[in-house]
Amino acid sequence: MKRQKIQAPCAILIMLANVVVFLALTMQGMTENGGFLLEHGAMYLPYVIEEQQYYRVFTSMFLHFGFEHLMNNMVMLMVIGWNLEMEIGTIRFLIIYLLSGLGGNLMSACWSLKIGEYAISAGASGAIFGLIGALFYVALRNRGRIGNITGRGIIVLIVLSLYFGYASSGVDNMAHIGGLVSGFFLGVLLYWKCDRKDGSMRV
Repeated sequence: MKRQKIQAPCAILIMLANVVVFLALTMQGMTENGGFLLEHGAMYLPYVIEEQQYYRVFTSMFLHFGFEHLMNNMVMLMVIGWNLEMEIGTIRFLIIYLLSGLGGNLMSACWSLKIGEYAISAGASGAIFGLIGALFYVALRNRGRIGNITGRGIIVLIVLSLYFGYASSGVDNMAHIGGLVSGFFLGVLLYWKCDRKDGSMRV
């Protein structure tokens, strides 16, 4: 009997990693508390710069402020991530996810330095916006569609997501924009479309 291959394994594993981290922290304290998340790797620019705690740029991607924050991001991860990973493959998907998350955090850090305001931040949304940016590029390369998702639909998703981010308090919009831009350009660099009859790839 042939074993069925798991579809979108990376998206599933990333989701599970986020959930496991959240559950582990929930058993220790209140994840809605910024000070508690700060103790466990949340992003805070003065700590990154003055105390060289550079790991926070990465670890903050796997932390969430409460159950609702986690669920919102994980639903988006599975909807967007599933379609993207099925199209571009696991390795490229992982590269885009991680580098977009880092890119989002770095843009947020640069903006905080510019305006001189610092806040504790955490969440996978920068990386997820990176997936949206990459998915938009892939849709463009595939005549405006990827599976059941259209490029126009992705634009609407981007506009609505950014709007609700700016209309809500406590949202790191610069991380979202940084992740979105990073994901789009990573898509440009990493996506090859198979469009010849012999199955060969071209950029």
